[in-house]
Amino acid sequence: MIPSPPLSPAAVPPLPVPVPRQKQDADYVFFELTRSICPECRRVIDAHILLRDNKVYMRKRCPEHGTFEGLVYGDAQAYTSASRFNKPGTIPLEFTTPIKDGCPHDCGLCPDHQQHACLGIIEVNSACNMDCPLCFANAGAGFNLTLAEVEGILDHLVATEGNPEVVQFSGGEPSIHPQIIPMIRAAKARGIRYVMLNTNGKRIAEDDAFLAELNEVRPSIYFQFDGFESATYERLRGEADILPKKLRALDRLAEIGLGVVLVPAIDREVNLHEVGAIVQFAIKHPAVHGINFQPAFMSGRHGTHDPMTRLTIPDIVQAMAAQTEGMFTPQDFVPVPCCFPTCNSVTYALVDGDNVLPLPRLVNVEDYLDYITNRVVPDLAGDIKTALEGLWSSSAVPGTDKAAQQFALSCEACGIPEALDMGAFAKQVFMIMLQDFMDPWTFNQKNLMKCCKEILLPDGKQIPFCAYNNVGYREQARTQLEARERKRNQARRAGTAFIPEPLTFDFTPKRPTSGHSPTPLLHVLPKKARATVKKAVVDGPRH
Repeated sequence: MIPSPPLSPAAVPPLPVPVPRQKQDADYVFFELTRSICPECRRVIDAHILLRDNKVYMRKRCPEHGTFEGLVYGDAQAYTSASRFNKPGTIPLEFTTPIKDGCPHDCGLCPDHQQHACLGIIEVNSACNMDCPLCFANAGAGFNLTLAEVEGILDHLVATEGNPEVVQFSGGEPSIHPQIIPMIRAAKARGIRYVMLNTNGKRIAEDDAFLAELNEVRPSIYFQFDGFESATYERLRGEADILPKKLRALDRLAEIGLGVVLVPAIDREVNLHEVGAIVQFAIKHPAVHGINFQPAFMSGRHGTHDPMTRLTIPDIVQAMAAQTEGMFTPQDFVPVPCCFPTCNSVTYALVDGDNVLPLPRLVNVEDYLDYITNRVVPDLAGDIKTALEGLWSSSAVPGTDKAAQQFALSCEACGIPEALDMGAFAKQVFMIMLQDFMDPWTFNQKNLMKCCKEILLPDGKQIPFCAYNNVGYREQARTQLEARERKRNQARRAGTAFIPEPLTFDFTPKRPTSGHSPTPLLHVLPKKARATVKKAVVDGPRH
């Protein structure tokens, strides 16, 4: 056999040249590491704060339920620069719970918490005279706190705060609680300067006797008001025709001279386009001294949503600037230092007829509330700084003499006369606040530890608002308070003494029972949806 001649070098096929792999840059900036919760099981997990396309996102991974990502803030530049407004916290006189399991499972308040209660919230009931599709409290039949329980809560708040500034009665719908007027009196009797009633306004619109009682006890009114369109109220409140009642309630409050803060829940797909109209209406209405815009957050009862497109504070401010033709601009809003600065922004304006002049255009508020670069600057006027801190606080109540005095002291350039009728001047000072509450997709332990809005419970518990709504405190508290009410009623019928068991919270992970599908969370759905789900559970799936 004759061997084949060797191939010439030209005939040898060339070996493929390996293409070097290219490293890729991430499409985001890793900004910080924090702790959050799984939106499914509420397990505490690590979370990354990421900056991408001038927005801020949270990404986290649960070992059981996978990766989640949600939009946190619509302006990365504002978010990253907000730390200079982070005021040192004020420590309460007393803590209630020890550090045992770590944040967020030791509330509260425990010694790890970094701020006192600027605002104490007492949910006096779970019942409501509405059935809103959007309701962080999952309002529905359940419990009513007694007057004695509320008095105990107030006494504990005085013990921890010394001189509490603001208490808000909420629910449910607190106006339908049979003892709400005595509860307001109890708060005022303890020297709490500002007592607020959080209400949808229905009873105020319809009940003359209740209006007269409000005129006697004179709380500030924190008033649910989402816009003017029927579609807005149908989607957010389940009542397309409720606006006339709300307008009637506001007019009746104006007649008795009670100050009102409007509280619109703003959803990107529902009523973002109404922000400007709400501002224009509020400034002109004689009862209204401020607005607290709240981006809709997905705690409790809510519809389907995309956490990547949720609404944030910068989105509302930008919409406001466009819809008011510059009456208010993003530069007019400054973060609130007492909580974590990205949670809350506010501005004040002097209103004189059609003229609206935001305070930050007269005073460089940022210079006074910058706690990093200006901490050692000696020439900042102490009185002005103190006044601005009072205004830029979660305890500020617009329409009051105190707010007017702080505004006047802050505004040396306003030409305000020294001899000033503060009651009349207070009506010219208008506040716009934006409050972004966290939900399970955006829950940030760092922010939580400086929360200054606390849910006040019987037995001395004070739970930061966003922990109460997201971690599991609300569900456990409601179950125990409902059981407490049943036992109290049983004891009353039997003629025996009733000694309630203290509220306790347990976050030990519960293993699901094998072989069974999870029970639908009916309590997070409005009534119509609950009925549909119940029928499906009873009838079984349709094929």
